Amino acid sequence: MAHVRLFRHYIHVPFVILGLIDFVVLAVSFSLAAFFRHFGEVSFFLDSYVFLLPSAVVFSLVNLVVMIALGVHQSRLEEGMSGMMLRTIFSLIIGVPAVSVLFIIGNDWLWYLGFTDLLTSASVFGFFLLGICRWVFFAMAGKDAFKRKVLVLGAGFRARQLLEDLTTPFNRKGFILTGFVPIPDEPVQVSDENLLQIPTTLHQYILKHPAKEIVVAVDDRRKGLPMEDLLECKMLGVRIVDGAGFYERESRKVALEMVTHGWLVFSDGFKVSSVYGFGKRFLDILAAGLLLLAGLPLMILTAIAIKIEDGIKAPVFYSQERVGLNGSVFKVHKFRSMITDAEKNGAVWASQNDARVTKVGEVIRKIRVDELPQIFNVLNGTMAFVGPRPERPVFVEQLSEKIPFYSERHRVKPGLTGWAQLCFAYADNEEDTREKLRYDLYYIKNQSLLLDLLIIIQTVEVVLFKKGSR
Repeated sequence: MAHVRLFRHYIHVPFVILGLIDFVVLAVSFSLAAFFRHFGEVSFFLDSYVFLLPSAVVFSLVNLVVMIALGVHQSRLEEGMSGMMLRTIFSLIIGVPAVSVLFIIGNDWLWYLGFTDLLTSASVFGFFLLGICRWVFFAMAGKDAFKRKVLVLGAGFRARQLLEDLTTPFNRKGFILTGFVPIPDEPVQVSDENLLQIPTTLHQYILKHPAKEIVVAVDDRRKGLPMEDLLECKMLGVRIVDGAGFYERESRKVALEMVTHGWLVFSDGFKVSSVYGFGKRFLDILAAGLLLLAGLPLMILTAIAIKIEDGIKAPVFYSQERVGLNGSVFKVHKFRSMITDAEKNGAVWASQNDARVTKVGEVIRKIRVDELPQIFNVLNGTMAFVGPRPERPVFVEQLSEKIPFYSERHRVKPGLTGWAQLCFAYADNEEDTREKLRYDLYYIKNQSLLLDLLIIIQTVEVVLFKKGSR
C-alpha cells in the first residue's frame, strides 16, 4: 500500500515514513545536544531523560511543521537532495526562534536551561543526521521498495489520459505501470510499447506476473468487461480500482475528462458535517486574526508605498465583484496593484508582464501582499481562509459554458488560499483554469480540517518561494 488516507486526504506512505524518521532524528539530535551541553555522563543523562523528553518532542514537532510549511519533503522530487537539504537548513534556522518562544511560554513543563546554545547545537546535529538518514532512506525507497505494480485494463482515451497525466515525476511516486490491456471493440490510443497482448485470461496472466492493482480505465463499460476474470483476480487479493478514482488518488486532483455526474454522485466524498462547519469557521477566524496581526505593519507600509508612487489622492484599495458560495455575488477587497483605469475597456485576464501593473503592484503581487485585505472578507464570512479562489461574474459565466462542472466550485465558500494555489501556478487562460478546477474539485470532494491545516501550513512555501504569483 503506497498511500494512506487520513480524513479523506491521500498521503503517500514513503513521505509519512520519512516524516516519522525526521521526527525521531530531530528528537535524537536534541537529546545529543543536551547530553554534551549539560550532562556528559550517560547514567545521569538516562536518569534525567524523563524531564528532557517533552522538550525533545516539542523541538521535533515544531521543526517538522516548519519543514512541511516550506515543502522540504516534496522538494526532493523537483530539486533533488541538494534542494531538499537547502530547505532543511532554512527550516532549522526558522525553528530555533519558534521553539525558543514555546520553551519560554512553557517553562513550567519544558526543560530549557541555556536553550539558545542548546537549540543551535541540536539544529546542527539535526542537519547532519537528517542528511545521513535521508540518503539511506532514498537509497532504499528509490529502488521501488514502496511502489505497487499496476496493470491498466483498457487502451482507449481514458487509458491514454492516465498514461499522459500520471507518468510525470511529481505524480508517479506510488506505482509502476506494467502495461495496458486493450479490450475488444475499443479504439486503441495507447502507444504500442505500453500495450500488453495477453494470450490467455487476465487471471492467468496475473498468476505469472503478479500485480497489486488492476485499474479499469475503459471508455465504455457497456461494451463488455471480463467480470468473471476480474472477480478471479480480486479473489487472489488484487485490488480492482476505477480509473477516475485511481487518477484522483495518485494526482490529488479530479480527472474532468473521466468523470460523469453518476461518478460524482456515487463516489466517496462531498460530505460536510455540522462539526466540520463549526471547526472550519473557528479555523477561519483564528487564521485570519493571526494573519492580520502579523501582516498589519506590512499592510501599512504597502498603503504608504502606493500613495508615494501614485499620489496622495490615489486610492489604496480596490473592490471587485466576485462569485461566492452558491453563486452569490460579493465584493472582494485588495490593495490596488494596477493603474486606476486598468479596466476602462472591460474585464480581461491578468497576464504575465502585464503593462497595467504599477511598480509597487509588481512587488506586492510577487509576495502576495495585495491579497491581505481579503482577511476582512474572511472575518465577515463572505470568504473562508481555505477554498477555491473567487472569480469574477463575467468570467464565471463564460467558463461555466465551456468547462464541465465549473459551477460546482461554488458549492463551498471561496478562499484566501486553496489546494489549487498550492498545486498549480497562476491561471490566465481557459486551459489553466480547467487544470485548477481539477484541484478545486478534489478539495471540495475531500475537504476536512486536516486538509485545511495542511493547506494553511504549506501556503507559507507559496509566499516564500513565489509559487503561483502573477
